[in-house]
Amino acid sequence: MLGLPFWAGFFRENMKYNELPIEEMLVALLNWYQSGHRDLPWRRTKDPYAIWISEIMLQQTRVEAVKRYYQRFLETLPTIADLARVPEDRLMKLWEGLGYYSRARNLKAAAQVICEVHGGQMPKDYEKILSLPGIGAYTAGAISSIAYALPYPAVDGNALRILGRAAECDEDILKEKTKREAAAALKPSIEQISSKYPGENIPGMINQSMMELGACVCIPTGEPLCEVCPWREYCGARAHGSIMEYPVKKKAKKRRLEDKTVLLLLTGDGVLLHKREERGLLAGLYEFPNVEGHLKEDAIGPLMEKWGLAPFSISKLDSAKHIFSHIEWHMEGYALQVSVMDESRLRRLGFFAVKGMELKEQYSLPSAFGVYLQKLFKLNDLPI
Repeated sequence: MLGLPFWAGFFRENMKYNELPIEEMLVALLNWYQSGHRDLPWRRTKDPYAIWISEIMLQQTRVEAVKRYYQRFLETLPTIADLARVPEDRLMKLWEGLGYYSRARNLKAAAQVICEVHGGQMPKDYEKILSLPGIGAYTAGAISSIAYALPYPAVDGNALRILGRAAECDEDILKEKTKREAAAALKPSIEQISSKYPGENIPGMINQSMMELGACVCIPTGEPLCEVCPWREYCGARAHGSIMEYPVKKKAKKRRLEDKTVLLLLTGDGVLLHKREERGLLAGLYEFPNVEGHLKEDAIGPLMEKWGLAPFSISKLDSAKHIFSHIEWHMEGYALQVSVMDESRLRRLGFFAVKGMELKEQYSLPSAFGVYLQKLFKLNDLPI
């Protein structure tokens, strides 16, 4: 255990991060972390590639969900070189279900840069890591500290929440300026503590302990577990009873609602798919044919004729909803048995047929279509 000086602060509202006794707080946090923390697969390695993959997967995705994908991804693509040359469809299939698919594309783009510029090895330099596609200050800090023990903070939502509550900071945590101020307050203390314990990876432990505190104790939803928090004697929000007022986060714009009609079009050759455009929402991913608005059943026949299809059975499917960061889809669905009357028209529309097991094993569909994908496998008596 590291030695902890006692500090009982005089709290006032709206302190700046650098007015907190950061070094003492981090020592208390390290003692707490070393006494017990979650055993997560990416904490059992110092491989910068594995740490990078975990950090990108964990962005905007729950820990429990990431566990299911992390090991499979590394088993399929065990090196940065493997990631750099993986075909796009294969990469999207590995990422299927994690959402925010641009993260996967940025992973591949960064891997290609690493192979071309850095000999296939993650550079041991914070600025060089930061320069890679899709890597910001948080991810660069996490990789460089956990893999290489470089004294850089990794300021994510967890760090901003626990620091914001301790300081009762009224700055909007969505602003880059707020993140920079938090990082600037942390870095000298990380360097100072590291200099006292040169044989240990203090930067990596500090960053992981901040993530742990924010995930398990000073939680984002509901009442934080203040009585077991190692920062309870340092926290201004706890002293003033203002915990739920922090961190300050600008209210997000209201999501735009969009109505969709999703169509499972079953032919003798399988089910029809369509590939989305390479730009915009869900860029380059596969989807079930769909149209804007909620179509009534009597509008389906004319649409099929327009697409070069002749329906001979139709059934209504359950409604579904999917929430993106700025858009909310409200979907109605139909399953149709169809025959192809005009193959050239289908090709012009970008539709093509795939067998059920090909869809399951080779093609990635966004989770927005998950309800209808499950229905498709049930209709065809295939395992989900």
